[in-house]
Amino acid sequence: MELIGTVDAAHPLVVVALEQEARHFVTDFPVLVTGVGKVRAALAVAHALGAGVRPRELVNVGTAGGLHPGMEGTHEIEVVFQHDFDDPALHAVTGRHDGPPLALSAATAVVPAAADAPAAPGGVAAPVLATGDRFVAGGPLRDRLVRVADLVDMEGYAVAAAGAALGVPTRLVKHVSDPADETAGDTWVEGVDACARVLAEWVGSRLG
Repeated sequence: MELIGTVDAAHPLVVVALEQEARHFVTDFPVLVTGVGKVRAALAVAHALGAGVRPRELVNVGTAGGLHPGMEGTHEIEVVFQHDFDDPALHAVTGRHDGPPLALSAATAVVPAAADAPAAPGGVAAPVLATGDRFVAGGPLRDRLVRVADLVDMEGYAVAAAGAALGVPTRLVKHVSDPADETAGDTWVEGVDACARVLAEWVGSRLG
């Protein structure tokens, strides 16, 4: 992980997984580069805020795979869940919800709260993000997720969960980099720089 700048209460902390996604940022806001995956993302946020200073909000920006036609461009997430964590089954065994879906406000940042498991994707008006520690590139996993989500990534849920645990308002903003199919890896590599420019423009124009 790498924290560029200093966390302070007056400004957002921008969170990205990879340096490639942040390479075109021109901002005075602190930027946290977490590394890939849920564990790295959660640990990086916890470490960055461990000194006790809380930012105005966490804003996780990054790339995501699109699961449906029309899921292109940049989207602010309304619901995020872990596609590789079986919360209903574990609740049946333990009586606890240790990884429930989280609802966020796509209009104003709010502290994430528990939400019902998504039964159908929300579309461009209310995007549902599925987070997991697998890069989705077609196959049975994509076939399953297309029924319950609009976008897929590897860090969003972890950032939202860390924000909720620390009492920090959290937003997830994802730019579609690939169709999460068999071409996803090559498409991401070829397009990540263009995606980074879009994300930089969003950070520069939408955060104040």
